[in-house]
Amino acid sequence: MILWILVHRVEWLGPLIANSLRAVLGTERVAKLEDFAYGVEDRFNRIWRKDEKPKAYWAVPSDEPAEEPVAEAADAGPPPPPPFHPKDVGPVHESWSAPGDGKWVRISDPRRPKERAYMFKTLLHPDKNRSWAELFVVAVDLRRSAVFPVAGYREPKSFEKEAQKYERPAIIPEKHREELLAAFNGGFMTEHGYYGMKVDGVTLVKPRDKACTFAQFDDGSLTIATWSNIKDREAHIAWFRQAPGCMYENDKMHVGLSNPETSAWGATLDGETVIRRSAVGLNADRSVLYVGISNHTTAHAIALGMHHAGATDVAQLDVNWSYPKFVLFEPGDAGPERKAVPLAQGFEFSEDEYIRKRSYRDFFYLMRKDRGILAKN
Repeated sequence: MILWILVHRVEWLGPLIANSLRAVLGTERVAKLEDFAYGVEDRFNRIWRKDEKPKAYWAVPSDEPAEEPVAEAADAGPPPPPPFHPKDVGPVHESWSAPGDGKWVRISDPRRPKERAYMFKTLLHPDKNRSWAELFVVAVDLRRSAVFPVAGYREPKSFEKEAQKYERPAIIPEKHREELLAAFNGGFMTEHGYYGMKVDGVTLVKPRDKACTFAQFDDGSLTIATWSNIKDREAHIAWFRQAPGCMYENDKMHVGLSNPETSAWGATLDGETVIRRSAVGLNADRSVLYVGISNHTTAHAIALGMHHAGATDVAQLDVNWSYPKFVLFEPGDAGPERKAVPLAQGFEFSEDEYIRKRSYRDFFYLMRKDRGILAKN
């Protein structure tokens, strides 16, 4: 019990213990141990927290003022896009929600409080049987934002010859930090499913036909799709990161998730395991990226919540207590350096996350592309 509490309080302890046990017992046995431990925790919560009401994590304005359209430029350049503001989606379960569920709240950069919004956030409670099952979703304006993948300094582990000389800084490049918006976790360790990754033109792990693939094409457009459905365009894919089968594809839930308590989802823990999860999604016209991190959710619950938020295609990223995270960047306490801050309290992070602290696992970061270094290219 003491060890369980420490794992949930000390940032580095969970990964250290899990990786050490895998080296001794093997991946499958450790996964079964994790399943058992999380099962005990869920049974405890369903007894002692059964009367809890869903809770809110941030203030939600009753009526957030709309942004004024930007005046068109005097030159012959293209007109600026209209202000970004996703349509409020409301609660997943009307009778089982916290105040503000499904209402999009602007995320502002403290350094530029008056700039037009690039991101909005909302909170959802997607599991009607667990009030403490929470999904935090960020909607990102892809018309004005860019997504970059970064390989961790160890994961995903590569066995490809071409990747052995690939350097892994495992950190956000300094030249991109001025226009940095946010960063979030990547996918599974290689041994947990051998899901593929390509970055900087180098294939670290070969793609799997049935794996869900988060990818960017050479023209900058993003997709989330089963690899077999897009592999004929592989020559035009700039980067990709794979995950277990798509939770949603073409607006349809995966048949394996139709049961709210489904099992056998992913490679490390069953879909029915109630754990911390993460996911990415895209809307139908690929103009909005949705990033979700959750507490105490099944695979079905996070998939349902991401779809409710607006995603027609959804891929699950990393899972387990220590790994899902979404961080923003604010001015530091001293000097020009910025520090990482969590989207919501309770998620593990450090102030140096992704900017000064090299990441063991892969991750993604978001940048403004309508100003700064990207706008000049």
